[in-house]
Amino acid sequence: MAEQQAAGRSVAELGALLGATVVGPAERTVHGVSGLAEAGPEHLSFVASARHARSWRSSKAGAILVTRGLLDERESTDGRTLLIVEDAEDAMTAMLEVFAPPPPLPEVGVHPTAWVDRSAALGDGVRIGPHVSVDAGTTLGEGVVLHAGVRLYREVSVGPGSTLHANVVVRERCRLGARVIVHAGAVIGADGFGYRADRRSGGLRKVPQIGVVVVEDDVEIGAATCIDRAKFGATTIGRGTKLDNLIQVAHNCRIGRSCVIAANVGLAGSVVLGDGVQVGGAASFAPHVVVGDGARIGATSGVLDDVPAGAAVIGTPAAPAVDALRQVAAVRRLPELLRAAMRAGIVARDRGGGAPKGGA
Repeated sequence: MAEQQAAGRSVAELGALLGATVVGPAERTVHGVSGLAEAGPEHLSFVASARHARSWRSSKAGAILVTRGLLDERESTDGRTLLIVEDAEDAMTAMLEVFAPPPPLPEVGVHPTAWVDRSAALGDGVRIGPHVSVDAGTTLGEGVVLHAGVRLYREVSVGPGSTLHANVVVRERCRLGARVIVHAGAVIGADGFGYRADRRSGGLRKVPQIGVVVVEDDVEIGAATCIDRAKFGATTIGRGTKLDNLIQVAHNCRIGRSCVIAANVGLAGSVVLGDGVQVGGAASFAPHVVVGDGARIGATSGVLDDVPAGAAVIGTPAAPAVDALRQVAAVRRLPELLRAAMRAGIVARDRGGGAPKGGA
């Protein structure tokens, strides 16, 4: 479905904003952005790959961003307008910012249904929505937004310009930096998962988790993600890091700056990720693993050992990507190699019809 219609902008204006070469009618007005298949004459779409370059003519989009070199600019545009740019993906990000509707926000001040302890310190322009709870000793910086149902325990600190969406929970003494975004249902500062065998009772004894979580500036935390407080000290999320939805970060983990971690990733206790690490969806990390700066972890990988800086690993157990792909290729060839070995008499089939067995 196409994006909601917004106020119109001329193609000439958008082209000037992007530094684009405009091919076709420059006076056209567009009212929003959309994908090639969904776009109508009032929309701007984009072509950033050779595959889409082959099919753009079937789109009804009135204007199309195109990465330079993908189309012959001398061909007919069928009455539409092309904006030729160096990187259509990047240009579309800028257009999304232009056409994005303003986000819904609570009113400035404290909603009548919210509860804010008298000892809490609120910065200028704070917006506190319905049914929010702000406990004693908590500090909110200038312009902080707390959407409906947010729960802040005692002595929490939230830096200026941060936004916590509906039903986020931040436990006692945890600290969030400036311009942090936390999406709905995330929990920051839940108890770390620590138990010891109790010889007297034969059961499990809970280990107190007395540390905190520290989230640095410009971090974004996805919906329903859980970041556990440290056993002692701090679980830390470095500046500029982006966490997707449904991620588990266990106690005493340290995630560096500008990391990108996709959905369903699980970090066991005391995992360390360096700066700029990229982690694919559903990857899992064993306790105390250390991953060096700039390493890349493939989706669904099981990381059991340390990963050097700059390395790319995939698989379970995770191995260098080149080696892992060779192993996969070798495994896929096993039936063919087995048949060849049987034909050569190297391997004989079991008389009972079972699996082949070795033979001289």
